[in-house]
Amino acid sequence: MSKFMEITEMRVLPTLISFVLLIIFLVPVEHGIINLGNIAGAAVSAGLTAVFMFFRPFRELVSRLWDKPAGRAAVCVCGGLFAAFVIMGITVSIFMVRAMNDRPAGKETTLVVLGCKVKNGRPSLMLKKRLDAAYGYLAENDEVCVVVSGGKGNDEAISEAQCMKEYLTEKGIAPERVFMEDRSVDTEQNLRFSREIIQREGLPETITIVTDGYHQLRAEMLAEKLGMEAYNISAETSWWLVPTYWVREWFGVTYYALKK
Repeated sequence: MSKFMEITEMRVLPTLISFVLLIIFLVPVEHGIINLGNIAGAAVSAGLTAVFMFFRPFRELVSRLWDKPAGRAAVCVCGGLFAAFVIMGITVSIFMVRAMNDRPAGKETTLVVLGCKVKNGRPSLMLKKRLDAAYGYLAENDEVCVVVSGGKGNDEAISEAQCMKEYLTEKGIAPERVFMEDRSVDTEQNLRFSREIIQREGLPETITIVTDGYHQLRAEMLAEKLGMEAYNISAETSWWLVPTYWVREWFGVTYYALKK
């Protein structure tokens, strides 16, 4: 009995951690945010919660499956997929963290703020935080200009670029320092069309990308593909959104790397 109690107590902490992660991955769903990040995160968290809660039945099931060739193959496939998921997550996360801390250091640069959702003509919380991060740098560096990049979605009253320019100028940034790129629909277009404006206006071609920290690695990879030297300024992301978007980037970065 003491051995059973010891094993049970050892499972309490991982069970709680897995369950809390499951809740965190599900919270964004209440706000209409559903993507590969919280789908995969919730699925893995739910699976781990179930395994830790019902460890003995799970171990017995695996043992029975292992005695049959088809079952053994299924166990190996599932184990391999889980191991690949963990390895991918750890590897990509290391590079993501490195990319988050690459601010410009005494170089001429042009800020490029990547767009995000506009709600009722005003920036969403995530977009507002990106703009606040850009404003902080612009306020400290009067010679720096910025390209605000983002087109108009079907459910948006104005383009993301227009919304961003209005926000920055309302906070006191001179309108002539803010250039709008309002055609893009994804990150690659953000950067490609912004580069066209930078070259046309004779702005410094070394760019500093302003976006959420989780997004910086993929944005820098796309900038490199376009032949642009890029630094970054990372906006703060609400804690309850970080796991969902962080896991989503695992897939985005891996897909881009394989495609490249």
